[in-house]
Amino acid sequence: MTDLTTLLEVGGPLAALGGGAAYTRAKYPAVYWSAVGGPISTARLLSSYSSVMEACGLTVPPSRLRVLAVQATTRREVRPVPPRRGIIRPTSTGLRIRLRLAPGQEPADVAASAERLRHAWGVHAVYVTTMKPGVVELRLVGYDVLRRVRMPRKTDAGFLKVPVALREDATPFVRDYRTVPHQLTLGATLSGKSMYLRHLITGLAPQAVALVGIDCKRGVELAPFAARLSALATDPDEAAGLLPVLVKEMEDRYDLIKERQGIAPDTPDEEITSDIWGLPESERPTPVVLFVDEVAELFLTATRKDEERRDEMVTQLIRLAQLGRAAGIYLEVCGQRFGAELGKGATMLRAQLTGRVCHRVNDEASAKMALGDIAPEAVMAACAIAPELPGLAVAGDTSGGWSRIRTPYLSLGDAAEICRESAHLVPDLPALKPFRPDVPVRLVATPDPAVLPHPVTD
Repeated sequence: MTDLTTLLEVGGPLAALGGGAAYTRAKYPAVYWSAVGGPISTARLLSSYSSVMEACGLTVPPSRLRVLAVQATTRREVRPVPPRRGIIRPTSTGLRIRLRLAPGQEPADVAASAERLRHAWGVHAVYVTTMKPGVVELRLVGYDVLRRVRMPRKTDAGFLKVPVALREDATPFVRDYRTVPHQLTLGATLSGKSMYLRHLITGLAPQAVALVGIDCKRGVELAPFAARLSALATDPDEAAGLLPVLVKEMEDRYDLIKERQGIAPDTPDEEITSDIWGLPESERPTPVVLFVDEVAELFLTATRKDEERRDEMVTQLIRLAQLGRAAGIYLEVCGQRFGAELGKGATMLRAQLTGRVCHRVNDEASAKMALGDIAPEAVMAACAIAPELPGLAVAGDTSGGWSRIRTPYLSLGDAAEICRESAHLVPDLPALKPFRPDVPVRLVATPDPAVLPHPVTD
């Protein structure tokens, strides 16, 4: 009876501790990883590093000098040499460790064994990054960071750089307009495309940038941000009037650049430029970011007159995509569906959009249109996105790289409030003033004087 009582006294706290750990792992994975998962995985890595590397085929025969030294000092067996391991650096989401490859090894050998390393050390995923010749970094992610997105505190934000989502390797996905000037973003209804757009607009709102919108859904997506927009077109007719103005603005900026190039012959070479970023800051025009929501609406036609208008608008979009980068005009083209069947110019427009972000789509053709020219496995990854994971997407660019990302939640009210607070930053662009949206005046309720508190006096 005494033994049973002792067992119950010991087993009760252990069961509670195990239940608490399971609950923490499910609800607060970051806390569980820092307290339990991280130390366990670190112990596994330290105790089994050499044997795991040998099992994965990541070892090389020792050098002759090493063999002679071991035989001369000890009688133990000379084992194959694994990559030299650096210091293990814990993070809030996993571990980071650098490896110096042995002679004859390449980073692809380590990347091919990433799945084996994941199971051996009990982590969620392992990602391999080449730091410099002969050195790779292993990024061990302890849990699924895309299940509940929490952006890192330190991100590579800056002018025309927006940390908009989180990658599956726990690094921020930064939309850099200077590096990737134009982008195509696709997503079906309730896929998270609008959330992605909100983060882009709110990230650019506090910067010295002109934001222009074309929203053919009567402005329901972009109208809440009207306080920060320099121009807004809410139907194809208004878009047909706005696009020529942007093309004319682009041409005027090219004239400004040409004037700068044609200055005196004794001008130093560093003062001659081919884009607006080489101009002096006092002469540099304000960058313009054009958001096109539901781009398919610009391609749809019902009459011959609509076809002429469509061809003209598509031609102007293609011109902006081809020439806008040097003039500081960037495109963010969004839509639910994008394919060659939209009409003439669709494929040509896509070819000018370097960045690609594909949320959940309703057909494989749209995923192929967005990612097919990057990598076939990226298309399959986009088609496998479940409806229960809004905001999850596959991001890539024409260099061939791609990764899964997910956008954190941002309410429409909070996004609109950020734009209202940044309304004073709307730049003065005379050409866009006719298209400046009307911002409704917010009514503030005044309190009834009869119920105002009265001060207490002697």
